[in-house]
Amino acid sequence: MKRRILGGTGISVSEYALGTMMLGAWGNTDHDACVRIVHRALDAGINFVDTADVYAAGESEEIVGKALKGRREDVVLATKAVSSMGDEPNHSGSSRRWLVRAVEDSLRRLDTDYIDLYQMHRPDPTTDIDETLGALSDLVRSGKVRAVGCSTFPAEQIVEAHWTAERRGHVRFRSEQPPYSMLARGVENAVLPTAQRHGMGVLTWGPLSAGWLSGRDLTASSRAGLESQKFDLSVPENARKAEAVNALSKVAAEAGLTLPHLATAFVRSHPAVTSVIIGPRTLDQLDSLLDGSEVTLSADVLDRIDAIVPPGTDLNRADSYYVPPAVADASLRRR
Repeated sequence: MKRRILGGTGISVSEYALGTMMLGAWGNTDHDACVRIVHRALDAGINFVDTADVYAAGESEEIVGKALKGRREDVVLATKAVSSMGDEPNHSGSSRRWLVRAVEDSLRRLDTDYIDLYQMHRPDPTTDIDETLGALSDLVRSGKVRAVGCSTFPAEQIVEAHWTAERRGHVRFRSEQPPYSMLARGVENAVLPTAQRHGMGVLTWGPLSAGWLSGRDLTASSRAGLESQKFDLSVPENARKAEAVNALSKVAAEAGLTLPHLATAFVRSHPAVTSVIIGPRTLDQLDSLLDGSEVTLSADVLDRIDAIVPPGTDLNRADSYYVPPAVADASLRRR
């Protein structure tokens, strides 16, 4: 497994990161099987493990903690906060009040003394970024966190965070974790170039676009019923995705690749990308993805992908997984 440096941190991470959202109640409920998935990934050369407090209400972090016993020092461990961890409104967000507690909860569940990369899972419009970065700076100085990053932040908020960090003397975001796939290329417009300009590492998620690029029939998927906006083929944006998947499948076949291998190699080929998160639910899924870890795409194949889904295009805006408050809240648009 090849390695790259995460931004300017000096931390060496594998080109694949193991995402653990599917370990626990949201996916694989067999803890022993989940531990085996983590161990197989580590044995294959993956040294970067990404989780979040909200995954299965902390269960994913607990599983990761079990799996890393005896191997913690060889692993770059990333987790995230901000998402709601209960009905109490103050048990979410990026306020100092919540982050001080949230990091302690994650440390306990992960059974570790420190977190290598602590990420803000989404922007928090209710909290001043100065407040957030001040709290994160204290966590870094205390030794509980080594570096901090953000996830699914729009480019302008990344820039604001760097501006604030410089002027207030705070630690700065050293990484961004955006959704990125052959079907969701919107981050190519501004997020990836902004990360490059600020020397940030990029840890992408969703290379298989929530299963659209897995090669499986999504109509039988439970997610098709739960997230119709992203899967219902009667939605025009999803119909366009289905057409693109058919065309991309032909590109993969003619290149002698599986569709998932084409998808992960595409994301890995962007010069801004440090590591690609893969999120298997089973050992077989992990092994299949690992088989494509050395695939590289020719310029001709990349050009064919561009012809199907133009650079900078999200075929379905819902796949950006972040709607700015100014768009989501009608009261902010009306007098």
